[in-house]
Amino acid sequence: MKTLVIAEKPSVAQDIVRALTPTVGKFDKHDDHFENEQYVVTSAVGHLVEIAAPEQFDVKRGKWSFAHLPVLPPYFDLKPIDKTKSRLSAVVKLAKRKDVGKLINACDAGREGELIFRLIEQYAGGQKNGQYQSLGKPVQRLWLQSMTPAAIRDGFAHLRSDEQMRGLADAARSRSEADWMVGINGTRAMTAFNSRDGGFFLTTVGRVQTPTLSIVVEREEKIRAHRSRDYWEIHASFQAEAGAYPGKWFDPAFKKPSGDDADAELKADRVWNPREATAIADAVRGQPATVKEESKPTTQASGLLYDLTSLQREANGRFGFSAKTTLQLAQSLYERHKALTYPRTDSRALPEDYLPTVKQTFEMLADSGMKHLAPHALTALNNGYIRPSKRIFDNSKVSDHFAIIPTLQAPSGLSDAEQKLYDLVVRRFLAVFFPSAEFTVTTRITSVTAPTLPAARGSLPPEGAAGVLGRPGDASVAVVTHNFKTEGKVLVKPGWMAVYGKEAAEDVTDAKEGDKGQNLVPVRPGETVRTESVEPKGLKTKPPARYSEATLLGAMEGAGKSIDDDELREAMQEKGLGTPATRAATIEGLLTEKYIIREGREIIPTAKAFQLMTLLRGLGVEELSKAELTGEWEYKLAQMEKGQLSRSAFMAEIAQMTEHMVKKAKEYDRDTIPGNYATLQTPCPNCGGVVKENYRRYGCTGADGNSDGCGFSFGKSPAGRTFESEEAEQLLATKKIGPLEGFRSKAGWPFVAEIVIKFNEEDQNWKLEFDFGDDKKGEETGELVDFTASESLGACPKCGSPVHEHGANYVCSKAVPTEAQPTPTCDFKSGKIILQQPVAREQMSKLLETGKTDLLDKFVSMRTRRAFKAFLAWDKEAGKVNFEFAPSKFPPRKTAAGAPAKAAPAKKAAPAKKAAAKKTAATTTAAVKVPKAPKAPRKTTPGAGLKPSEALAAVIGAEPVARTEVIKKLWDYIKANGLQDATNKRSINADAKLTPVFGKPQVTMFELAGIVGKHLS
Repeated sequence: MKTLVIAEKPSVAQDIVRALTPTVGKFDKHDDHFENEQYVVTSAVGHLVEIAAPEQFDVKRGKWSFAHLPVLPPYFDLKPIDKTKSRLSAVVKLAKRKDVGKLINACDAGREGELIFRLIEQYAGGQKNGQYQSLGKPVQRLWLQSMTPAAIRDGFAHLRSDEQMRGLADAARSRSEADWMVGINGTRAMTAFNSRDGGFFLTTVGRVQTPTLSIVVEREEKIRAHRSRDYWEIHASFQAEAGAYPGKWFDPAFKKPSGDDADAELKADRVWNPREATAIADAVRGQPATVKEESKPTTQASGLLYDLTSLQREANGRFGFSAKTTLQLAQSLYERHKALTYPRTDSRALPEDYLPTVKQTFEMLADSGMKHLAPHALTALNNGYIRPSKRIFDNSKVSDHFAIIPTLQAPSGLSDAEQKLYDLVVRRFLAVFFPSAEFTVTTRITSVTAPTLPAARGSLPPEGAAGVLGRPGDASVAVVTHNFKTEGKVLVKPGWMAVYGKEAAEDVTDAKEGDKGQNLVPVRPGETVRTESVEPKGLKTKPPARYSEATLLGAMEGAGKSIDDDELREAMQEKGLGTPATRAATIEGLLTEKYIIREGREIIPTAKAFQLMTLLRGLGVEELSKAELTGEWEYKLAQMEKGQLSRSAFMAEIAQMTEHMVKKAKEYDRDTIPGNYATLQTPCPNCGGVVKENYRRYGCTGADGNSDGCGFSFGKSPAGRTFESEEAEQLLATKKIGPLEGFRSKAGWPFVAEIVIKFNEEDQNWKLEFDFGDDKKGEETGELVDFTASESLGACPKCGSPVHEHGANYVCSKAVPTEAQPTPTCDFKSGKIILQQPVAREQMSKLLETGKTDLLDKFVSMRTRRAFKAFLAWDKEAGKVNFEFAPSKFPPRKTAAGAPAKAAPAKKAAPAKKAAAKKTAATTTAAVKVPKAPKAPRKTTPGAGLKPSEALAAVIGAEPVARTEVIKKLWDYIKANGLQDATNKRSINADAKLTPVFGKPQVTMFELAGIVGKHLS
C-alpha cells in the first residue's frame, strides 16, 4: 500500500519530492501529483474546502433582516471553494485510491495548515447520515519548521500521530466555526439594524477584526478629545573651565501622578505659566552654580530573535513595508529561497538542542561571501560567542514553531525587498549571540541659588498655578535653589551593536547625546560653573500618536495594551488578537471594508468605523468591541491545542455570546444610539438653525440647537456610504459633493455618484439626491459652459482643442456648448471614474500627452465583481479611450502545430457605462492558471533543427533542436530550478548555467526569444 502526502502548496510538494528522492527513489511526475513505489505526493493550493451551514440552517439570501437570526447550526457542512474545485477533485481522487492505505498531513505546521488538511480529508470521506465523515484511513502529521532537504527528511523520520494533533485540530475547527458564527450573525444583525430605514448599509463585524478596529478608534477618540495646553521648559547653557554644556530645569520634588484619572501631561521639567518660566530664567541667568554628577556603567542586550509580529513591526518601522508585504517576503524567503525558517511563528526562542545547527549556520554565514554579514559571523565563531543561553534556547518558549532565523542555505537572486528582510533577520540572529553593549551613563545636576518663586510650583498646570506669582516684595519671593539636569550616555564597548555598524547609535533605546560618542564636557570636583544663557522655551502638549502598522501589530499582540518591552510583550502574546499569521490579513480586511485608511504610515479610522463603534457600545455588545475579550478567546484556543479545554465548552460559549449579540440588536427600540456626535458649522439651508449629527442623520435642531427644528435632515449613510464630518460640512456649505465611491445599491453592488442637496417644492424643504453626472442635460438645454477659470489638462486627441474637467467627465472644450462655439463639433469625453477606478487629473494629462496612463489597479468588473488592472489608452482607430492590459505573466500556450496561439485582441474600454457590461479575458490576468507542465517534446531526427551554442547546450543538451522546442526546454529548466523571481514572475534569475546564456543576472520572459535566437545556428 502507498502513502499519500498532502502538502499545502505545490512548491512544498516539489520540495518534499526532491528531499525524499535520494532515500526512497525517483518519482514520476503526473499532472496533479508525484509518485513512486512508496509515496504519492500532491498538494492543495491553500484552502480547497470551506465550512457552511447545512441547507436548512442557511442564512437566506436577498434583503438581510432579523427574521432568520441567530443562525446556530448543530453541525457544519463542507463545500468546495469554486476556483479550486478541480484541484480538490484531484486530491480527493488520490485519497480514495484503493492502493493508498495511509495519509500524511504535510500542510503548513500550524492551526490553518491543520484545518486545510482536516477539511479535505473529511470531504473525501463523503456524507453519511447527512454529515461529512472522516475517510477512515490512518493519518500522520509531517511537522516542518524548516524547508531544507535535511529538515524534510528528519520530519519524515519523526512523524506525529493523529492523536498528538487532536488538540490542534479541535482548535482549528473551533476557530473556523466561531468566526463563521460571529461573522455571519454579527454582520447580518448589524446590517439589518443599519438598513431599517431602507437601502442597504453593509456593516461587517468579526471576532478579531472588530476589536482591532476598536483599538484604532479609541486612539483616534483620544486624539480628537485632546486639548493642547501651553507649557514651558527652561534650557540653560553652563560654562565650565573645559567648555560649555547644556542643562534643562526640573523640579526634584515632583512626583508622577498615579491613578486612572492622573494627568499624564504633568512632568518634572514642565512649567505651566509663562511669567513663572521667565522669572526663573531671569533669576538664574549669569549666576554661579555648583555641580554634582554620577557616572555608572550600564549594559544593554540585543533584541530577542524575531517572531512574525516583531519582524513585521520592525520592517514597517525601518522600510515602511506593510504587514502583508513582510509576510509575503518572509514566505518567499522560506518557500522559494529556503533561506529562512518557517515565518508564521509566535516564538522568539530556539529549541534547546539547536545549538549545533546554530553553529553550522554561523559557519555558513562566515563562508557565504556576504561581505556585510560574514565578518560578524566570523567574529562570533572566533570568540566563542555561540553558547547555551536560556534567553535564546528555551523549549518552554517554543510553541509550534521556533523563532525566525536563517537556514543553512545561503540565498542568491534575492530582490531588493527580499534582501532587506533577509539582512534584518540575519543581523538580529547574529546580534543576539554577541555580548551586551556597554555604556557609561552620566547624570549631572547643576544647582543655581537665586531669589525667585518656589521652584516646586513650576510643575503645576495653569489652573493650579493661578495667583502664585505675587508681586515684588511679597513673601512668596524667596531664595531658591534651581536644579538643571544634563544626561550623557557614551558607548564604551559596542558588543552586539557592532553588527549594525553605522546604525548603532540610532538603535540605542532611550538615546541621548552621548550615544554618538559625544562625551560631556568634564567638570572638576568642587568647580564653580557660570550660567551663561537661559531661555524659556514655549511648547504645546501633543495628543497621542496615531497607530502605524508597526504599533498596531504591537497593540494586537498585547490584546489592546501597548507594550514596548520585548519580554513583557512575549508573556502577553497568548492573549493577543489573532495570530501572527492572521494579523496582516485582519488589517488588510479593515482597509478593504473602508473602516480604516492609510495616510503615509498612519492608520486612520473612517466615519464608518466610528459609527460601528457607536452602535456596538450603544447596544451593549461588549463581546465585539473589547480587544481584551477576544484576546481571551485566542488564549482559550491555545488551551484547546494543549488539551486543557474542550471544544464543546468553547463552542457553547461562542453560541451564547452570538445569541446575546443578535438579541440586543433585534430588541433595541430607541430612535437613536447614544454617542459623541458632531455639530456642523454651516447653518440649516431651510431656516438657518443649528445642524447636528445623531446616529442615523444630520438634522436641523432649531436656532437654539435643542429643538425639533424645521424638519430638514439628510442621512449619514446614503446607499451604505458614511459621510466623514468634513464631507457633511462641505455638502451643506456647497450643496454638492463628489463624485464619491463606496456606495452600494439595494442589491449590494457598489457604485459611484455625486450627491447634491436640492430644494423640493412639494415638501418645501431641501433634500439629498444622487447625481450621476449626466452632462447631456446642459447640452440638451443649450446652456453654455464656461472654461475660463478651468486649467486645461492637455490637447484633445481628436481635434487638438483643450481638454477640461466638466461634471463627471473630462471633455474637449469643443464637445460642449461654449460662448466661443455654441454648437459642439467634437465628441471626446472620458469619465473621471471608470468601473469604480478614479482617474486623477495627472493620469488624464499623461494619457493626453503620451497616449496612455500608468497601470491603474482599482477597476471592478460589473460582470464578475472582481478587481482588475489595466492602462487607459487612446485608441485612434476606435476614436475613444480604451483599456490596455499588461502582458500575461505566463508564456503563450502553443497550438497543436507548435505555433503560439493567437492572443485574443485586448478588448477596448467602451464609454464607462457600456464598459460595465463587457470584459475581456485579459482583465482576469490575476486569475490565469499556470499552464500544465509541457509534454515531452517530439524527438527530432539527428541533424534536424538548429544547433545550440555551447552555453545553451549546457542547459538544454547539444542535440539539434527546433526553435519552438528550445523555449519549452528553457521553461522546464527555469521552473524545475525555481528561477522565476518571487516578487515579479515575469523576471527570471540566472543561475550558473543560465548566466552565460543571458549575459546578465536577470532577464524578463519577453527577452527569452530574442536571446535564444543568438544561441542557435
